[in-house]
Amino acid sequence: MDQATDRTDSRLTVAVVEAYTELARRVLAGPARLGRTRLVAVDGPSGAGKSRFAAHLADALAELTGPPRSHGEGGRPPVVHTDDLLDGWDDQLTFWPRLEAQVLAPLRAGRPGAYRRYSWVRRSFLPRPVPVPVAPVLIVEGVSAARAVVRPEVTAAVFVTAPAPTRLARAVARDGPEILPELRRWHAGERAHFAADGTAGRVDLVIDGAPTLPYDAERYYVRTR
Repeated sequence: MDQATDRTDSRLTVAVVEAYTELARRVLAGPARLGRTRLVAVDGPSGAGKSRFAAHLADALAELTGPPRSHGEGGRPPVVHTDDLLDGWDDQLTFWPRLEAQVLAPLRAGRPGAYRRYSWVRRSFLPRPVPVPVAPVLIVEGVSAARAVVRPEVTAAVFVTAPAPTRLARAVARDGPEILPELRRWHAGERAHFAADGTAGRVDLVIDGAPTLPYDAERYYVRTR
């Protein structure tokens, strides 16, 4: 674990480089609060690096648990991206009943869940369901994933952030400049949600999604709180 200081604004921030493997061990040692499943919520604004963080954590968990075995043990944990559950741009925060009914409620009862993935090209939900098995860990990634209503059932909550210009540039590079009008509306909505929910102040880890420190981004992440 390495420490460094970074002046991102008028305050002094301590940046700590930690291994995904160590976080994975803490998650597995933590209590299962969603039925038999340890729920990890990876929240933060768009373009901050949430998907990448969730993928690396899932890989680290898979390394620790080994290949799939009976009774759902082992293997890479399922990762649910909330963007796949949104019914278009206007469903930014109102998608939650869909996540609850199709994923969280079944797992809470010890049953596998399944959801239909939204196609942003077709602008409709695809017919084939995506299974969500009962597993030791479930990672839910996306804007508002660590909202107040789910915190009692979360084993670990993470908030990934990055400077606004960086996040905007990433989103435009990924999806094209034609999304800018919708993206600006999206950014305003997420800012309002995070302010009202107080998300960043209530999570277990705050992650720098655009650190300037030299580090191996596949094995480590940079924590600021």
